[in-house]
Amino acid sequence: MKQTKYIFVTGGVVSSLGKGLTAASLGTLLENRGLKVTLQKFDPYLNVDPGTMSPFQHGEVYVLDDGAETDLDLGHYERFTHTQLSRFNNLTSGQVYQEVLEKERRGEYLGKTVQVIPHVTDMIQDRIRKLANITEADVVITEIGGTTGDIEGLPFLEAIREFALNVGLENALFVHVTYVPFIKAAGELKTKPTQQSVAKLREIGIAPHILVCRTEQPLGKELRQKISMFCNVPYNAVIEEKDVDHSIYEVPLMLQREKMDSLICELLRLEVPAADMSEWQEIIRKLIAPQHRVRIGVVGKYIDLNDAYKSVYEAIIHGGVAQDCGVAIEKIDAEDIDPNNPEASLKGLAGILVPGGFGERGIEGKVAAARYARENDLPYLGLCLGMQIATIEFARNVAGLKGAHSIEFDPETEHPVIWLMENQKGIADKGGTMRLGAQTCHIKPGTLAAKLYGTEQVSERHRHRFEFNSHYRESFEQAGLVVSGTTLENDLVEMVEIKDHPFYIACQFHPEFQSKPNRPHPLFKGFIGACMDETPRAKV
Repeated sequence: MKQTKYIFVTGGVVSSLGKGLTAASLGTLLENRGLKVTLQKFDPYLNVDPGTMSPFQHGEVYVLDDGAETDLDLGHYERFTHTQLSRFNNLTSGQVYQEVLEKERRGEYLGKTVQVIPHVTDMIQDRIRKLANITEADVVITEIGGTTGDIEGLPFLEAIREFALNVGLENALFVHVTYVPFIKAAGELKTKPTQQSVAKLREIGIAPHILVCRTEQPLGKELRQKISMFCNVPYNAVIEEKDVDHSIYEVPLMLQREKMDSLICELLRLEVPAADMSEWQEIIRKLIAPQHRVRIGVVGKYIDLNDAYKSVYEAIIHGGVAQDCGVAIEKIDAEDIDPNNPEASLKGLAGILVPGGFGERGIEGKVAAARYARENDLPYLGLCLGMQIATIEFARNVAGLKGAHSIEFDPETEHPVIWLMENQKGIADKGGTMRLGAQTCHIKPGTLAAKLYGTEQVSERHRHRFEFNSHYRESFEQAGLVVSGTTLENDLVEMVEIKDHPFYIACQFHPEFQSKPNRPHPLFKGFIGACMDETPRAKV
């Protein structure tokens, strides 16, 4: 029986250091050495999942095939590797405490006093073992959310400390991602925050094997020696992770140059060949020196926070890689679009994308953007709410349904072309109750969707409560709106498009969740291709 190896990734000094990207990049390198890898994220917050959190608080909610609403770092895991993720790949304090308390109510602890140690920590360790057993992975990479020293994260750190002892120190490895700030006034990098972070981790009983040092400037030999001595790690285990110049997809190549994957294989006694990163290098080449360039607009309501549309932005970049095309993304706040003069905000774009979202704010700006794209033969891609927006716009301005709207935004509308799904009526709980996860979509032959997918049946991930009102389907089709994708039962509309338009297509699902740099999603690939055709009349 093979022995699974475990890598635990922690972070110190400040949050948002890039633990998720570091973990995902390690997954890339180890996969390309021929190992089967899976990754998981432990989030210390008390929410059961991020599904009810505001994008301004937490960034996007990343949805898996099985319908799990998870942390956005799982998006990095899937984009960087071939691993198939499920709800077992994301664990929150809320899930842990909920399960522990449910067991206590059922009397499964046989009258014992329920405590953080051992009951909570044992539950966390069980999740690591369960994932290893389900996936049969050679290596399990576990990222601990938050920052070392956070009170809510302590049970997770204690759990992985115990776990490493239980599986044997030769089978577990700790990677600590830390920050080495550049103090401009002094003109030098400072190691003290890293020293303090490691000291805090050692107080807990964890001694990191490898330090990944996030930095704006090169570390240099003397600084590495200093970090090595004061943090008690070998010199070659001080890894420089400098801010990348062009793309996050450079990180695996950077870590390979630092020989981090070789060090990990040595420490975990993994005898595998060197990683062949030629495919990854070609992706970077296309990102750095593409043959073409376009500028597209993303019209949303969470534009101020980059992580709110993280997967959308990445999928757009993937579409560009597929077309050997650099994409300049212009982030446009829907509230800034004047419905009477959308050209002021949208002129010069080669294409427009409207992503998903909730709530009424910015809706009329998005409708105006959809109309501008339709009337000016500009490529348009609508995702989830973006499809509902396209439907509302078409209803009002082509199908003659004056005042048409979604009942989410106008419950009294005369023409509810978007309405609440039947199985969503009467639901009070907000968490985990939407139409979630992978659903099969039938593609109508002879449509743009069929041309892009090259097949008549696809599986796509969903996250919505409202849908296209099929009572209006015949009216729409008579007016020229093509229903190009439906559920297998033909009862729900999944995709719409407009004939005699260069590229106007929208879907109720979230294709961005299945796009990878080395396997771009067909809709994004086609969208960027259509935008390239518009470039001569768009200012890049």
